[in-house]
Amino acid sequence: MPTAYVLINCDLGSEEEIIREIKKLPEAVEVSGVYGVYDIIAKIRSDSMDKLRETITWHVRRIDKVRSTLTMIVIEGQGEQKKK
Repeated sequence: MPTAYVLINCDLGSEEEIIREIKKLPEAVEVSGVYGVYDIIAKIRSDSMDKLRETITWHVRRIDKVRSTLTMIVIEGQGEQKKK
């Protein structure tokens, strides 16, 4: 299943508002505020790569007060836990 981690920079003080908006998206698996260069990290998962791109481009990046994003698309099958 296509998955991406999106690192988000936002306007100062808008982190909670943006986290709430991202959590409304059905494709958002996890969303957390973080310390460091970025303010928020979101794990986004979808049924198709096209839907994943659409969610990030047209929903996450368009949220008011989001300044910039860095998207890291997961390589499927690499690093997954082995089933016993």
